[in-house]
Amino acid sequence: MSAHHDVKRYPGLRPLSVLFFLYLYLPLVVVVVYSFNDNKITGVWTQFSLKWYGSALNNTALMNALKTSLLVAAIATMFATTVALLAALAIMRGKNVRFRKLSETVVNLPLLLPEIVLAVATLILFSLLGVQNGLLKLAIAHSAFCTPFAFLPIRARLQGMSMDYEEAAADLYATRWTTFRRVTLPLILPGLFSGAMLAFLISMDDFITSNMLSSGGTTTLPVYIFSLIRSGTSPELNAIASLLILASLVLATVALLVAARGGRENS
Repeated sequence: MSAHHDVKRYPGLRPLSVLFFLYLYLPLVVVVVYSFNDNKITGVWTQFSLKWYGSALNNTALMNALKTSLLVAAIATMFATTVALLAALAIMRGKNVRFRKLSETVVNLPLLLPEIVLAVATLILFSLLGVQNGLLKLAIAHSAFCTPFAFLPIRARLQGMSMDYEEAAADLYATRWTTFRRVTLPLILPGLFSGAMLAFLISMDDFITSNMLSSGGTTTLPVYIFSLIRSGTSPELNAIASLLILASLVLATVALLVAARGGRENS
């Protein structure tokens, strides 16, 4: 590549990149720093303290909301990843699948529609069916809108994977189930794991649908945090946000390590 087309030499790119990353990450740094502030007034630094982390971890309502979010996210991840895997296998490996593009569009439809529309439609559906259990409503709704997020990485992994391995297994008289279990599944495992982690994070982060469907005893963490913000900001919110940032970084690191390991095994 010539120096004329080197993107690093584009005028103004470096300061623009610095401004972009400052805009993106500086608020997160401020939140983390002030989570260690002893002062109850947010934004006024006095001295270093961990008391807001202790306050957050000893908050019963917060812990109940976290447990609800984790339970709903775990259920939604399991069902969404299973449906996404089956859909990806049918669309990418099915030889006689009719309306392939239409089927893929249907699976990805929750990505194309505004979430408020899906939330209202889900609320009306549950009202017509008479479903009263708040946890059941949240689990079903989260499973539905998390499916396309799990589907995309799995589909991409299958699309980039050569069928030579599966055909070789068939030539060795392996059954379809054996081929899937011993060949296909290990090869698409990084995509499967990435899809599951993405579905889990989307479920944990959801507010609109959870706010409409949650009831007494089934308040999720984003809904609880929003209720705290309405009554005024508190350093406890900074501690909660910092813990969520840490959890997200851990999950992202694990996903990158699994993807890198899968890439080395396939190279």
